[in-house]
Amino acid sequence: MMIRKIVPLLIVLAVFMTACTKADKQDKTTINVAALKGPTGMGMIKLINDAEKGSTKNEYNITLAGSPDEITGKIVSGEIQIAALPINLAANLYNKTNGKIQLLALNTLGVLYVLEKGEEINSVSDLEGRKIFATGQGATPEYVLDYILKKNNINAEVEYKTEHSELAALALSGNADIVMLPEPFVTNVLSKDAGFRIALDLTEEFEKVSEGTILSMGCIVVNKEFADKNRQAVNNFIDEYKASTEFVNNNISEASELIVKHGILASKELAEKAIPNCNIVCIDGSEMEQKIKGFYELLNEYNPNSIGGKLHGDDFYYRRLAV
Repeated sequence: MMIRKIVPLLIVLAVFMTACTKADKQDKTTINVAALKGPTGMGMIKLINDAEKGSTKNEYNITLAGSPDEITGKIVSGEIQIAALPINLAANLYNKTNGKIQLLALNTLGVLYVLEKGEEINSVSDLEGRKIFATGQGATPEYVLDYILKKNNINAEVEYKTEHSELAALALSGNADIVMLPEPFVTNVLSKDAGFRIALDLTEEFEKVSEGTILSMGCIVVNKEFADKNRQAVNNFIDEYKASTEFVNNNISEASELIVKHGILASKELAEKAIPNCNIVCIDGSEMEQKIKGFYELLNEYNPNSIGGKLHGDDFYYRRLAV
């Protein structure tokens, strides 16, 4: 008799648990996220790994893009809801789309370095009359390099390549002796050719001529329409992304294994060397506004077209209001 009573109870319990599991999955908001192959993807690696295991608060579809061009149209249209972009491109898109995207967080500070195969470049003045191969044309790297050269009254020729990997390969083939690259491509070149060295840290050179303005290379943006309708999900993303960046910076060995596992870098050794120089962060809220304001003002003064012709409005910043 007791067995007959227990069996229906177990069936009811099983149905209840199945229903709860389905409800939990339905309660999760699906977010399409795009990061770039480099520091932004590296900083997001724990989030990527957790999303695969299904242990995140939201359900994430995360893609890694080779360049911002692969992302811009999709973040504006809403096909991608959250994306990593160069800091100037975020403001540019905001202005050109009448505020269809918002700045969610700063995710990368200065990661630009000038590498030289040789010993001749020891200061910015040594770039006078030289040819520099670089990446990032039409984005923050171009404006930072140009700003530093102009502030130091240096006349140098700059030839831009489309992809960081393309420029790294050019350097390693012996066809470019002076190159400007971001991490982790800097570490990649240094590890494969001992003849190259870091000649200039452009974050330091920028600070020398920018009157204390912070240099931020990358950020996270959100489609505003999506954010307005899904504030809790967006807040959850910020929390989970911040936890991911902290994990990467505090657990370099374990993070490096995940970075290799997900195909961002080829070797654990390379990742371990690159992470400390990548300046991976997650700065949001009022701190984000305070830290980036001066840099945007500088870009507007130096080249308004780089941010869409004018400074943004206050609604450019995503603010974590009570949900």
